[in-house]
Amino acid sequence: MGQVQEAMIVAGGAGTRLRPLTDTSPKPLLPFCGEPFLAGVLVRLAEAGVRRVWLVVGADPSPFMVLEPVARAHGMELESVPEPEPLDTAGGVRSAIERCEGSVFVLNGDVLTDVDLGAVGRGHLAAGADATLVLTRVEDTSTFGVCVLDGERITGFVEKPPTGTLPGQDAVNAGTYVLEPAALARFPLGRLSFERQVFPDLVAGGALVRGVVSDAAWADLGTPERYLEGHRLALSGALDWPTLAALPASADGVHRGADVEVAPSASVVGPALLAAGVSIGDGARIGPDVVLGAGCRIGAGATIVDSVLAAGTVVGAGATVDRLVAGEHARVADAAVIDGPVVLGDGALAPAGPTLGAGTRIPAV
Repeated sequence: MGQVQEAMIVAGGAGTRLRPLTDTSPKPLLPFCGEPFLAGVLVRLAEAGVRRVWLVVGADPSPFMVLEPVARAHGMELESVPEPEPLDTAGGVRSAIERCEGSVFVLNGDVLTDVDLGAVGRGHLAAGADATLVLTRVEDTSTFGVCVLDGERITGFVEKPPTGTLPGQDAVNAGTYVLEPAALARFPLGRLSFERQVFPDLVAGGALVRGVVSDAAWADLGTPERYLEGHRLALSGALDWPTLAALPASADGVHRGADVEVAPSASVVGPALLAAGVSIGDGARIGPDVVLGAGCRIGAGATIVDSVLAAGTVVGAGATVDRLVAGEHARVADAAVIDGPVVLGDGALAPAGPTLGAGTRIPAV
């Protein structure tokens, strides 16, 4: 039947809701389960048969070069499509679509899902569709645009219908597509929206736009709360993610990298991920739902739950940390108390003293 062998990842968003983390790193490159988020996406695309990936990025593609070794290791070519000015959700894809040689996956660079991409691509090719949208069902349609289905064919779109007003129609766009280049090439260059222009116009013109409803896990990582929730999904096993699959958990639900040191009097409660070189001091209590990036150091008597700490972060002795998202080489002072969600930028210091409460954001140093 063949496979879809090209993909475009829309990765140019500013990520303002995740600042200050995104002041120093593009949102799609923020760590997810210990590695850049898009590294996991590339592995999943390779597993689906993709051999060339186009990254639709902002004006500066250089930060994304960190993904080159991942692409090479999985036999893929990686090319950047710079977008000097924001072109909405589809404009950057449109600017490069004619360079694609066949059907192409289009993914949003901040959508976490374990949908079976290979099956989606094969279904698209078998149906001879112009476009295929992966859909997910929601209980409350009033905050989404609903895709109206007749079987697998999308016949229309209704924006934010009150729940119950469209009986039997509760499927919404999950941000994963397969497109035929010719279907997008009919639109003009410049600012262009998939949701407001491309898909409604294709449907209105009689194109075959399929909607494939999937029960795969799906999450938007665009806020600190959602970023933490996405990690909970992966750590719990509710979502299959390559970074974790490459580092199987022990019976206690803890994924451990190389050279991890845990003091005999410390405790680690899974699910949790301790990346390579993590050090945990005497009497510290870690987990559940904790990711410690490579080289993190946790002081004696510290407690950490429901938190994601990037590589090189140091948590001081006696600190109490709940719902912290920390950038690389961030620091939590001795005896500091965090009751988040709290976000620390790269190199930032969370001081001791009054409790740092929900919404606190300390910029990168």
